Amino acid sequence: MGPAEIAATPSPTQSPNRPPGAPFPFELGPLSGRLQSPRKRAAVILERLKQLYPGAICSLHWRNPFELLVATMLSAQCTDERVNLVTPALFKRFPTARALADSTAEEVERYVRSTGFYRNKARNIVASARLLLERHGGAVPHSMEELLQLPGVARKTASVVLAWAFGINAGVTVDTHVRRLSQRLGLSSGNTPGKIEPDLMVLVPRSEWHQLSIQLIFHGRAICTARRAHCEHCGLADLCPSHPLRQLRRRRR
Repeated sequence: MGPAEIAATPSPTQSPNRPPGAPFPFELGPLSGRLQSPRKRAAVILERLKQLYPGAICSLHWRNPFELLVATMLSAQCTDERVNLVTPALFKRFPTARALADSTAEEVERYVRSTGFYRNKARNIVASARLLLERHGGAVPHSMEELLQLPGVARKTASVVLAWAFGINAGVTVDTHVRRLSQRLGLSSGNTPGKIEPDLMVLVPRSEWHQLSIQLIFHGRAICTARRAHCEHCGLADLCPSHPLRQLRRRRR
């Protein structure tokens, strides 16, 4: 799916996570020998992720760029599933930036309380809505620079909105899953989103930035979880420098 198609089809559905034990649509290579260079490995990883999670899209439910902006702001330190439970009532009560701008943070808090850090989120959402009205006529801007001026919007939120609402790849979204998998797969040695993002940006073409992010997220949810990496069910095992058998061989040398 290209950027134009993504911008035209905001879908409320979520591609299913790949269950452990499902057969791979490709053959794994041997778990021995030298690994490919990060750039070559990243290309193979991206191609395999496309086969493992075909049609993977942003999990948040949204119908227009403004709803995606608000939903992404709410997703900080919160699961997409929880946000999707909250937003229907929120958007029914506040369907536009003007409706939110005319409200108060205290009123919005009642709708977003279960997403965590709800006071800050409500305050930033109302302030952002007012700034959208003041500077952009209530519309969500199409540039990273303008989005970053909105209260509570950092690069991660801005990258999600630009990629999925407008088909603009301005950066690689680095959430907790992308951060963990980038390190485990040896795609970045950075330990913060600010260091990981530029490493990923040079490894894959700009047109693939949004796909790399969302497919790493799906793989992180389904297989390479924070609690445990299910390497026995991983379609990237032969490409991963963190695989237990490869680590064991290194320690024996």
